[in-house]
Amino acid sequence: MRLWGGMATYRTCAQQLCGFIATRSAFSEGTIYLDQIISEPFDTAIFLATAGVGRTIVRVKPKQFFFSQGSAADTVFYLQTGRAKLTVVSKRGKEATVTLLAAGDFFGEESMAGEGTRRTASAAAVTVCVALRIRAEQMQRVLHEEHALSDFFLKFVVRRGIRIQEDLIDQLFNSSERRLARTLLLMAEFGKPGEPEALIPEVTQETLAEMIGTTRSRVSFFMNRFRKLGFIDYNGRIRVNKALLNVVLRDQLPEQNASRPVLLDPPPSAARTARRAKLTGAGSPGAGHELSGRHLKRNSSAAGRLGSRPQEGKGQSSRLAVIPMADRILPAGKAAKIGKRIS
Repeated sequence: MRLWGGMATYRTCAQQLCGFIATRSAFSEGTIYLDQIISEPFDTAIFLATAGVGRTIVRVKPKQFFFSQGSAADTVFYLQTGRAKLTVVSKRGKEATVTLLAAGDFFGEESMAGEGTRRTASAAAVTVCVALRIRAEQMQRVLHEEHALSDFFLKFVVRRGIRIQEDLIDQLFNSSERRLARTLLLMAEFGKPGEPEALIPEVTQETLAEMIGTTRSRVSFFMNRFRKLGFIDYNGRIRVNKALLNVVLRDQLPEQNASRPVLLDPPPSAARTARRAKLTGAGSPGAGHELSGRHLKRNSSAAGRLGSRPQEGKGQSSRLAVIPMADRILPAGKAAKIGKRIS
């Protein structure tokens, strides 16, 4: 056999052939496995951040829906960025917000229950959202094959159950003002790893009222009160301060009954003070007795007129026993009863 390039080329080919044989023998001895070199370990973060088989990335504008209540449940969503909310509508058309969603939350997991499942709530974007949409069968397959993803998903489901229990306890035992404080802290992500977000997403007072189970006017009153106490600041967007934690953790509110608005009595005017002093006798020492005597005289004459009338059916006059009123101060604008009719 003739080799082009002389002995140097022949020597190089022989070395490459010997190296290939040595490497193959090392594989056959079990030192290195080929499948360990080719396949990479499963990364949950990469799986939830990229598109692939059975999963696509969707972008949703504010107020647009991911899915609607009553539609077929065949996909699971993982929120990558943005804020969303879950709402339900009753048969009478009343809408209520169940919860707010942040980045890192799954939603639409009812599709894992099986075929024919319907959506129990509607999911809509509050801000611009980017989410990963995963088909239910693909999600189930990966959960069975990859334990890292199944552990991650199981921890989320457990945390979601704990959150629902806390919401129920909060609804049953706490006042509406404290429920509002807890909702604002959750929206600012207090208690989660990392620094909380001072500015929470734009949310209306109607949405907050639906979440805590009260009226919009009550939410407006509590928000103004929180701002005066320095718990929040808002001018278009709400900024939550750490001082609001005392309301939830230690129940430190300036008043005992903070769930009711305080009706402040305006300071009395000079004319009102003078009129009250005149009616109560505070202006002169004998004014009270003079007022009572005038009413006593007036009612005594009225008693005399009533006593001269014959009673129907008995033929005898009614008598009035006059009660002394010298020591009683009569209220202004009302006629005091000073006697009673006796037969």
